[in-house]
Amino acid sequence: MAFDKDDAIEEYVLSHIDEEGDLLKQLNRDAHVNLLKPRMLSGHLQGRMLKMFCRMMQPKYILEIGTYTAYATLCLAEGAADDAVIHTLEVNDELEDFIMKYLHKTKLKDKIHLHIGDAMQIIPTLDCVFDLVFIDANKRHYIEYYDLIFDKVRPGGLIVADNTLWDGHVLETPKPSDKQTIGIKAFNDMVAKDDRVEKVILPIRDGLTLIWKK
Repeated sequence: MAFDKDDAIEEYVLSHIDEEGDLLKQLNRDAHVNLLKPRMLSGHLQGRMLKMFCRMMQPKYILEIGTYTAYATLCLAEGAADDAVIHTLEVNDELEDFIMKYLHKTKLKDKIHLHIGDAMQIIPTLDCVFDLVFIDANKRHYIEYYDLIFDKVRPGGLIVADNTLWDGHVLETPKPSDKQTIGIKAFNDMVAKDDRVEKVILPIRDGLTLIWKK
């Protein structure tokens, strides 16, 4: 069997960072057994990064667009202060039971407010100025999410966008039917030109863009 250096590096990294904890391990296993696209959850490394961002920033108000399994939600909650408020938005109502099963198992649940529905309809109803926003939802609509939340993010706040390298497809010319790749590429191009922010793309997992509002 050939040696895979990338896999070995990943294993090395995961063995030298904080563990994800029993609840997140259980959630991860449950998602891989019972959900159709378990690869969509944030996972160990990205989860520890999200927690670390919260440790460093101590955000009071956090918005997550795209809850999926609530793996990332729980990581954000771990790092946030006890009085933090996390609004997390999920369009797929079939995931609500899965999400609530794990929220009910954690002492962090009082920080978390789950909204089931279309993010583009819910975001305008949220009367908050956010310190941290994590975007990990429909790739077709990243620009719309960005436009909706931008004025709701405080100066000095952080927007984190997931999947911005899109498995390398950003290097390709997408077919007209590939709306997700088209959406991610358009989002990346827009952010690159936005002089209201500083930005950097981290080549971690599927790409993670950090966007700091001036």
